[in-house]
Amino acid sequence: MGFRKKSKSPPVLSHEFVIQNHADMVSCVAMIVLLGLMFEMTAKFAIMFITVQYNVTETLDTEDKPEPVSYYTYGPKDMATVFFYLLIAIILHALIQEYILDKINRRLHLSKTKHSKFNESGQLATFYSFSFIWGCSILTNEEFVTNPTFLWEGYPHIHMAFQVKFFYICQIAYWFHALPELYFQKVRKEDIPRQLYYICLYIFHITGAYVLNLHRLGLVLLVPHYLVELSCHIRPGLCLSRRFTLWALLFVITRLLTLTVSVLTFGFGLSRTDNQGFSLAEGNFNVLTVRVTCLSAICLTQAWMMWKFINFQLKKWREQSQIQASKKKAVSPKSRPSKKDSRGETFLKVILYVDYNKTHVYLSFVHN
Repeated sequence: MGFRKKSKSPPVLSHEFVIQNHADMVSCVAMIVLLGLMFEMTAKFAIMFITVQYNVTETLDTEDKPEPVSYYTYGPKDMATVFFYLLIAIILHALIQEYILDKINRRLHLSKTKHSKFNESGQLATFYSFSFIWGCSILTNEEFVTNPTFLWEGYPHIHMAFQVKFFYICQIAYWFHALPELYFQKVRKEDIPRQLYYICLYIFHITGAYVLNLHRLGLVLLVPHYLVELSCHIRPGLCLSRRFTLWALLFVITRLLTLTVSVLTFGFGLSRTDNQGFSLAEGNFNVLTVRVTCLSAICLTQAWMMWKFINFQLKKWREQSQIQASKKKAVSPKSRPSKKDSRGETFLKVILYVDYNKTHVYLSFVHN
């Protein structure tokens, strides 16, 4: 891990060396980009990595006087910005792991399997909580609560506020950073396919919403989804505890909400707008093929998630039924004493009470 002091250093540029010092290496790359701001020759290239690009200023006519408002679009230079914040995400990942999660792990003394799951849940819970709060703050400034038609009215939505564009840049950067983290964190081979599935799904859907100018719909769908995922990763094993039913209820409601909003947007909203057509220059992708493809991708993803959820729940029900059955077999009813034994015990008690001096004779008789 980065920032960790080791008594014995591995060979330079070996796998173990890169894994232990990857955060320091990435920090050096980020510092080189920041140092580029100090020189006039490199400043214009460094700004492309650090600041949000494609600023557009429009003038809004108000009652008093026109006011300039800044909006943002997207373009190829955003890849440089995503790369820089990918480096920042790797550094923050190492800091959280080193100074928070590792200290908790040392106190809990978890096994290797639980240790890996705890680290994954800790990192995801931090990201989900931050993204959920950030997304809610953006949605409070939008009109979705009072007017859901803002999801498709005025499409294509080529202009984004600074917070919206920076939110998407950070989202894409984080999920791209999760790919090299599979190597840096020494994720077990059996866990790599599962993590690759959801990482690639996040990259595909978030990037698609960003490129197709569907950032309003993407933001509305991401916020409740992150809330459900946060409720699952807020503490290790929450999905396996008694609170699992609450998480299951939120999960199903979110899936239904996602399907409803998606069908409403692609099936009824965008299909009835006046601006129909395909134009890369204008950022307009409102054609039947794109709408059907987007809706199919969302529906298939939700169906796959529900399938995994149902299998997971059935598996837990089987395990609980097996545990309960084994407990019933282990706790067998007490055997009732036979008539001979009960008479012997009563006879022994009576003799002990009546004649204490001859107790040894009757004891030997009852024993035989």
